[in-house]
Amino acid sequence: MKIFCIGRNYADHAKEMNSPIPETPMFFMKPDTSLLRPGTPLFYPSFSNDVHYECEIVVRINRVGKKIAEKFAHKYYDEIGLGIDFTARDLQAKCKEKGHPWEIAKGFEGSAAISGEYIDKSTLNLDDLSFSLLQNGKIVQSGNTKDMMFSINRLISYLSGFMTLKKGDLIYTGTPSGVGPVQIGDELIGKIEDREMFTVRIK
Repeated sequence: MKIFCIGRNYADHAKEMNSPIPETPMFFMKPDTSLLRPGTPLFYPSFSNDVHYECEIVVRINRVGKKIAEKFAHKYYDEIGLGIDFTARDLQAKCKEKGHPWEIAKGFEGSAAISGEYIDKSTLNLDDLSFSLLQNGKIVQSGNTKDMMFSINRLISYLSGFMTLKKGDLIYTGTPSGVGPVQIGDELIGKIEDREMFTVRIK
């Protein structure tokens, strides 16, 4: 299983990070060991003092595909989930300064939280789908797929041009503005529309 993560897919997030808006999708990958299974807490890593949440719509690929035309991309997924791309922001900053890859800041154990369920995409309006993240009961992120710079179908087509997509691969489609730090004791709840998708506790 591959875990793809799309960077800067919401203009407001790119601006809050003082980063340029990409002209084509920007992606990085996490190892399968980074997946945080539903109901499992995130243990705050000892190597970072600044871990941030990034809530994202997640697409699960349902069949093998390579060099998929955008007009056919909708055939390669049936369900939508929700997840968190946890980032060790202090390590990421050091990587950026040195021009190094980000894996050390993005791919650690538990850094890819995923919802315990997925929603049949046929029941959703993927062009206008809202989602949110609550930290200790307060909404800290609120996004909508209509604000994506690159649609789900565009992302699938783009990624499949570089490597074969396989059943079970996950695509974290990018985060809106509002990212911020977590602390031990925090409770994070993710929702698609009004439907609760996950609860992650930080220990």
